Amino acid sequence: MRDDLPICRTCGAQYGAPRADCPICEDERQYVGWDGQRWTTLAELREAGHRGRIEEEGPGIVGVGAAPPTAIGQRALLVRTPWGNVLWDMITYIDDDMVARVRELGGISAIAISHPHFYGSMIEWAHAFDAPVYIHEADREWVARPDDSVVFWSGESRSLGDGLTLINAGVHFTGGQVLHWRDGEEGRGALLSGDILTVVQDRRYVSFMYSYPNHIPERPRVIRRALRLLEPYPFERVYGAWWRRIVHADGVEAVRRSAERYLEHALDDGPE
Repeated sequence: MRDDLPICRTCGAQYGAPRADCPICEDERQYVGWDGQRWTTLAELREAGHRGRIEEEGPGIVGVGAAPPTAIGQRALLVRTPWGNVLWDMITYIDDDMVARVRELGGISAIAISHPHFYGSMIEWAHAFDAPVYIHEADREWVARPDDSVVFWSGESRSLGDGLTLINAGVHFTGGQVLHWRDGEEGRGALLSGDILTVVQDRRYVSFMYSYPNHIPERPRVIRRALRLLEPYPFERVYGAWWRRIVHADGVEAVRRSAERYLEHALDDGPE
């Protein structure tokens, strides 16, 4: 395991070699930390007391995160299926204990990541489990550490295995993707959305943004396209990007009414 490679402290992306800047953070959807560009490594994070956090988040879905959290605090999700386990989204931290604990849960057959802000230490995780990392080709330019384990796919959807489908929703980033698990929630379906469709604080709605930290709204046509692509997929729950950020019931309706609310506010250009 390479624990000496530079990691951006703000977004948590691990780079393959030292550099002065983090292009992911310099993009208008993210930001450079207020104290300037700062770096760390896996070794430094371990020495600072970071450890793995692995807890059940739902039926057949296990949260994989770090305590204390790194970067923006997201956790990944291990989807456990008879076909094989998929690690959805990514974190920065990894150590030998985490690898052993995930192996006890059946390991990882594939990794898929919603968008560049969550690329984290994806290559270390890929190497630890000899697993491919699926990223939409529209986000190719943001891969911080190019590696043969990364599989770029194109089009609107990509099957990862029996009942597991990546959907290029295109919100937040052009290559922004979500994962649909047909057999989740006892066959009612689950949608793992990262913050492509972010589960908001009341956990009854989701929202759509081009930039969350800089409060840039997403374009209505992008949201409408995402809704069209999701239409064939039933799902009861929506799993967001942070611990317990879950829409627990009637997920399809929650996404529909969320989009309706968003578009009503965004397109209200009537008289004052």
